[in-house]
Amino acid sequence: MEEKLKEMIEQMRPYLIMDGGDIEYVKYEDNYLYVKLSGSCLHCMYQDNTINDFIFEYFKTEVPELAGIINVNL
Repeated sequence: MEEKLKEMIEQMRPYLIMDGGDIEYVKYEDNYLYVKLSGSCLHCMYQDNTINDFIFEYFKTEVPELAGIINVNL
């Protein structure tokens, strides 16, 4: 599962990078994917929309057991 999620993140990264942002895999635990947004995504007021409307929906189609995505700002 972890490798599939990492691969999906790599497929998504170019789209975020085009807007000055980026995404990094942190971990997968208890059906939650933990990611770290960076670049322009880090302080964007649409960060939650990006995670819930774009990223989660993309992952949910391939990983139906995924319960949610949590952004970890380290």
